[in-house]
Amino acid sequence: MIEVEKRIEYLRRRLIYLSDIKGEIFGDNLITLRDWLEDIVEKIYELPEKEVNEDLDKIASQISFYEKEADSKLTPLDYVHIVRHPFRMTLKDILENVYDDYVELGGEEENNIDPAVIVARATINRQVGNRIYTHQVMVIGHEKGHGEEFRNGGSAKPWGNEKALRFMQVAETEGIPIHSYIFTPGAYPIEDYPGAAQQIARNLYAMAGLRVPIIAFISEGGSGGAEAIGLADLRIMFSHGYYSVISPEGAAAIEGRVKEGEKVPPELVHFCAEQLKITAKDNLKLGTIDRIIQEPPLGARSDDYEFFKFLKQEVIRATDEVCLSVKTLGALRAYHLKKNGPTDTTKIYVHWRLNDKEIEKLLQKRKLKYKNMAKGFFLDKRSLWRKKIDQVEKNWLRVKTFVSFHIMKRPLRRIQHFLKEVQAEIQIISDHIFSPFVKLKEKILPSKKPSLPVYEMVVEEDTYLGETYVSPLANVDKTISCPNSERYGCYDIWIPDLYGELCGVCPNCGHHFPLEYQWYLNNLFDKNSVREFNSEIASTNPLGYKNFDEKLEKAREKTKRLSAIITFDAKVMGISLVVAMLFSDFRNGTVGAAEGEKFVLACERAKLLRQPFLAYVHGTAGIRIHEGTIGVVQMPKCTVAVREYIEAGGLYIVVYDNNSYAGPVASFLGCAPYQFAIKSSRIGFAGPRVIRETTNQEVPPDYHSAENALKRGHIQGIWDRREFRKRLYMALLTMGGKNLYYR
Repeated sequence: MIEVEKRIEYLRRRLIYLSDIKGEIFGDNLITLRDWLEDIVEKIYELPEKEVNEDLDKIASQISFYEKEADSKLTPLDYVHIVRHPFRMTLKDILENVYDDYVELGGEEENNIDPAVIVARATINRQVGNRIYTHQVMVIGHEKGHGEEFRNGGSAKPWGNEKALRFMQVAETEGIPIHSYIFTPGAYPIEDYPGAAQQIARNLYAMAGLRVPIIAFISEGGSGGAEAIGLADLRIMFSHGYYSVISPEGAAAIEGRVKEGEKVPPELVHFCAEQLKITAKDNLKLGTIDRIIQEPPLGARSDDYEFFKFLKQEVIRATDEVCLSVKTLGALRAYHLKKNGPTDTTKIYVHWRLNDKEIEKLLQKRKLKYKNMAKGFFLDKRSLWRKKIDQVEKNWLRVKTFVSFHIMKRPLRRIQHFLKEVQAEIQIISDHIFSPFVKLKEKILPSKKPSLPVYEMVVEEDTYLGETYVSPLANVDKTISCPNSERYGCYDIWIPDLYGELCGVCPNCGHHFPLEYQWYLNNLFDKNSVREFNSEIASTNPLGYKNFDEKLEKAREKTKRLSAIITFDAKVMGISLVVAMLFSDFRNGTVGAAEGEKFVLACERAKLLRQPFLAYVHGTAGIRIHEGTIGVVQMPKCTVAVREYIEAGGLYIVVYDNNSYAGPVASFLGCAPYQFAIKSSRIGFAGPRVIRETTNQEVPPDYHSAENALKRGHIQGIWDRREFRKRLYMALLTMGGKNLYYR
């Protein structure tokens, strides 16, 4: 009878789940089934057991039929409801049923650094013939729980992501693969140290170079929160999960310009869910994932034990695939695995540890994988002839750089370095031998005026006055009040003075009024030194998002540009550098496929020319939501390029201005070793409204100020706009050294 009661409870849960996910399409049929089941419960001790079992079989069969029917009619928004349902499988369910043993690290349940993030050292067994092999892995992922509030819905706090990174590095030390499971609607948007955005950026930067295989499984992939542990060699998605740049509700609130506190229209949420292309099939078409794991109808729940058996084989197969793809000896096993799929992993054995040569191959494949992502989702308007010329120029630069730096300068530097060391040693000997004679000479002869020391690095005088450009804002003949007038007693400022000789800075309190990006192009860099490249790469509408083509056209007409980023060569007081400038006039400086590609190409150019690389952020609102996950993958893509540049010896500096938020800060900007901000700028992961709606916490007006970012350690300094040129020059000299390129 206990088995019968268990079965009834199981059927009852299936009915509840079916009703929650897609109950509206079955009318009263589910109520009829539920009443039938409850009737059996009431008469369970009166009816013969055989009759009870037969009735339960009929109910189970009917439920299975409805589940399949409902599954065939799922809308994109239904997938969101599935992953948010408390019956949905969680990481703990996977740990219990897929892995053979595990030990949680960094705390358990409520006694955890961040209960939304679980880290576990786990083992997974495979049987090959009569022999059982045990693999050790590090499992890292989000835990939504089954209704526990302390799990925070799987939204990782900054210290949760820091914990994840710490144990990823432990896995790297121990040489074991990482399995990451993504079950998050997004990161918890707070700036407390280590900071939501900055920590995600650190994770991405570290994962780009982790020397172990990483396999990511996505159930609920919410934007930057997902990317924090999602940069992997193989990205697999559950068939009933979703992966999106923003939640459909969030997108609807932006699209409908819904005021805070007002309810978002349900039809707009449905519209956004469809437009964002969030399903597993959509993401596979877009190339943002590698494969889909098929789940049971309406998705896997915590009691789908057959699915967990299948998942175990998929997990083993995925790790085998990654390892075999770089192993020196493994072609036959790789072919066998590709041909036979996950059901046949029991016939082959793959050792998951890699040697140094295989690790280097793994890292190269990882870099290539991300740099090639979203390649076909922007428009390159260069003519065929121009592309050929650019390619020839690139090849020439590559040869020139190789000859100049690898053949000529590098050996010369080594010789110079050796001679300096020898000279320093000889100096000690000569001082010891000749010091008595020098002292005698000083006593006999009158002392001469000491000669001036010669510095290795000579600071140039700035002769550029920047007199050629005046902001058009200065043409308004009236006064403006400083926003700090009540606090500091600032007088009203005449606008021609403010945007002319005062460079947009209040003379009393130093508040910086926003200035257009052209002001920086003309006043920051040496006169006539700016040479733009890749200006023909244009933003498009890769998802076919309704009405977005018109918005793009308006942005092009308004700015006379094709994307939100300008990349160019320039000089600052004679120092050559490569610059990527995100500007807010074009779609609020949001980043999509075109912007990401231009940033990567600028990174590569800086590496090729052996020049410093400056990312100046005039303003960015984050990743462009109209490009969906095509936009999201720009985070790892650009971070991989930055890491490659820095590892090659490049000097990467980021300067924030005005407003800089979300994905770019949480990836290729936030990972920079040197980050500065112009005074009065604001930096963060999410704006005040998102924080209020997500955390139910009110934030002070200066929560995202540059001063607070400095106190939290997110940036290294605050610069006055009037001294920007001088400060940048000194930063290049101080941090870059005399060669401005470390290796």
